[in-house]
Amino acid sequence: MTKRSPFRYFKTSPEIIRLAVMLYIRFPLSLRNVEDLLHERGIDVSHEAVRFWWHRFGPMFAAEIRKRRIAGMKSSRWSWHLDEMFVKINGERHYLWRAVDHEGEVLESFVTKKRDKKAALKFLRKAMRKHGRPEAIVTDRLRSYGAALREIGASHRQETGRWLNNRAENSHLPFRRRERAMLRFRRMRSLQKFAAVHASVCNHFNSERSLTSRTTFKLNRAAALAEWRGLCAA
Repeated sequence: MTKRSPFRYFKTSPEIIRLAVMLYIRFPLSLRNVEDLLHERGIDVSHEAVRFWWHRFGPMFAAEIRKRRIAGMKSSRWSWHLDEMFVKINGERHYLWRAVDHEGEVLESFVTKKRDKKAALKFLRKAMRKHGRPEAIVTDRLRSYGAALREIGASHRQETGRWLNNRAENSHLPFRRRERAMLRFRRMRSLQKFAAVHASVCNHFNSERSLTSRTTFKLNRAAALAEWRGLCAA
């Protein structure tokens, strides 16, 4: 049975939809910024169309990226870096928990109202269910991590240190830039959705630019873009 295209009911071409979604998620742009950039390229769409496309296709693209990458990411079990960041939702403080591997790829994102043992335990179980148990788990000195790791019998894997968790701290920067462009979030559900999609797209286009030659970087960038253009193809 032939798989039906998810773009079959849309008048706009899949190439334009993929471009609009990529611009909005990957770069710190507002919906109207994306509308203006597309208009400059001769593509006349409204910012509301871009909003609808991102909500409809963003999670779909992210799920396909994750499916392709998780199968070949056995090295992600070597070491995890865990950290939580503050995010305001309608003026209230919430916490975005993130697990990052030793190469800086975001493995899991999880939003909670608190950062206690229960929240840490729920986050760890969710991450380990998808990616397995790592050999080492690097955290800060938040007691919730230690309590949660003891609960699941992995306290011997925990490592803490003054600069050991810089990998996770630095991984927050792209999301912070994106958060400012979106003028924050209004619901936990929308934050969870965008954080998961944003992480997958950043992982896909992350070419470790500072660690490779210009030639290798260009090849990796072209390969990532070609793979993106083939997402959800019929």
